[in-house]
Amino acid sequence: MKRTAIVTGAGKRIGRAIAEALIADGWTVVAHVRRETDPVPEGAIRAVAELSEPDCAKGIFAALGGLPPPILLVNNAARFAEDSAANFSPEEFEAHMASNVQAPVLLTEAFVECGGEGDRLVVNLLDSKLAAPNPDYLSYTLSKMALAGFTELAAQAYADRGVRVNGIAPALMLRSPGQSEENFRAMHRHNPLGRG
Repeated sequence: MKRTAIVTGAGKRIGRAIAEALIADGWTVVAHVRRETDPVPEGAIRAVAELSEPDCAKGIFAALGGLPPPILLVNNAARFAEDSAANFSPEEFEAHMASNVQAPVLLTEAFVECGGEGDRLVVNLLDSKLAAPNPDYLSYTLSKMALAGFTELAAQAYADRGVRVNGIAPALMLRSPGQSEENFRAMHRHNPLGRG
């Protein structure tokens, strides 16, 4: 049986790794990216959408074409821009909430409505920062807190439709752009395992 998955933000970093692992496991993957020129993993089907737009789900689900309905949705893509309580930006807050909360809500709703056989799963990528919050990246953190709340509410709302909704909050996994290898290794001491 063919298994179809949708992965948002599949052109780079964690999203790309997830999409590649699914493809290697025999899944058909619809790989969402923001721009037509953004790369997608080899073998993936490209879906281009701006997640801050209210019609983002329609564009992503249109890429399914004649594929079987997806049984996995990975809401991975996220806006990550710096602000803080001291330099709060209403524009950044709105942009974070649109991309990091509104889009996963719309995509989850579309996923549930498109049907699909058997056990279906939504995975929302959260952030380990939620377990030990700090005031930097204020709008990003607030949006991930909201996504965590939605994850719990959606798990309850869609259980009777055969859809599980889970959140994964990865800790340090990949070097950030501009981060030195030395700093990346030094950050590992903050992980309980002592490694990425």
